[in-house]
Amino acid sequence: MAFPPADTAATATAPARTLGPGDHVFLVDGSSFVYRAYFQSMNQDAKYNYRSDGLPTGALRLFCTKIYQFLLDGAVDITPTHLAIVFDKAEETFRNAIYAEYKATRKAAPDDLVPQFPLMRAAVRAFGLEPVEQAGYEADDVIATYAVEAARAGADALIISADKDLMQLVTDRIQFYDFESGARGRPGYRPERKIGIPEVIDYFGVPPEKVVEVQALVGDPSDNVPGVPGIGVKTAAQLITEFGDLEQLLARLDEIKQPKRRETLAANAEQARVSRQLVSLDIAVAVDQPLDAARLGPLDARRLLAFTRAMELNTLTKRVAEASGIDAESVEPDPALRAKGRGTSEARGQVGSMVTGYSRNRSPVAGRTRRRQPTPRAANGAPGRALGGRATSSAGPSPRRRGQRRRRSRSRRPTASRPQRRQCAPSRSTRRRPRSSPTSSGLTRSSPKPPRPAGSALR
Repeated sequence: MAFPPADTAATATAPARTLGPGDHVFLVDGSSFVYRAYFQSMNQDAKYNYRSDGLPTGALRLFCTKIYQFLLDGAVDITPTHLAIVFDKAEETFRNAIYAEYKATRKAAPDDLVPQFPLMRAAVRAFGLEPVEQAGYEADDVIATYAVEAARAGADALIISADKDLMQLVTDRIQFYDFESGARGRPGYRPERKIGIPEVIDYFGVPPEKVVEVQALVGDPSDNVPGVPGIGVKTAAQLITEFGDLEQLLARLDEIKQPKRRETLAANAEQARVSRQLVSLDIAVAVDQPLDAARLGPLDARRLLAFTRAMELNTLTKRVAEASGIDAESVEPDPALRAKGRGTSEARGQVGSMVTGYSRNRSPVAGRTRRRQPTPRAANGAPGRALGGRATSSAGPSPRRRGQRRRRSRSRRPTASRPQRRQCAPSRSTRRRPRSSPTSSGLTRSSPKPPRPAGSALR
């Protein structure tokens, strides 16, 4: 598929018309997307996960590949007219004011993922889009607001995420899509899923409008939402089906036949109410960026190629070049992002102003911190000459190369000239007889074992 030429007046932030029937809005949970891309990249060869200067790019590579796929082919036979990539703002939200321990148990992001967060936003801009995030709210709230707005305008919305909290939004016009991840047949593989109302009922045991009632009872360990101890999805679905919602359930606790369950619900009633507030999505966020601004326009392939070349995303660069008919070599890598040289301090610090927490001494292969190797010197102290007198580069051979040379030199050395290791006499308890010495039975160790007498038993 070839893209039309980019028009300077037509961009993704300049809507051609208002949102309405016939439009298909793709709402991507960018924060969830990034983590999935990272952990999927960890199952692939490490050489694809780092730029030549050591900058981690594995998650970025898969993130960009999937965004390009959405633009090129859509998803589940749907071609988007709007595409919004929504991220969490790196700060507390209104939920932390409700419950101070909200998400308090989450682990810090992996070290190799941290420097890729700002690059994700740069990638979205390279695609001609503007990353969406709103102070004080989570990405889920912004997605919920956009989805409801699209449905009210008569458009269809497809939420692209793995977060089950968003299933509460599913309607005839709002659907949930979890794309395929991992390698088929390997641990962690997840097939593609398109989730509508029947699938939500199958998962939660209740329709989408009752999902928050079930989640209030079950809680969510990943977000540290407490819920009610001992109440699982199946029990919660039975209770909500019988009583209607959480408040009706708590008001009619005397109708619950199981004494222990009744006591548990009574003791954790307020905790359940708080949990319901935490899992309920806000559908009326005053988002700074209007949804109409997410309408897709012609792709500026040169701008995208400048980014992919700077990030050394070679496969994606080839795909974009072939689809657009542009010679990739004719496009200069983005000078603000490109690596100036392999392993140089200038290259490793090139994105320092953009990336926070990026280690300047990262290995481009395994992401491990490397120790600087001392330059080999001759007896007179002159650099660039190894101890054996062989000329080397100023940096000297690598530790692995030196080890190989030592092993080869030992194997070539005559046996008589090899120094004999000094051997300590073994203690009486650990002393062993030589192989050729006779044992107490009169046999040497090289002699065959005597036949076992007939009728003897194993001990």
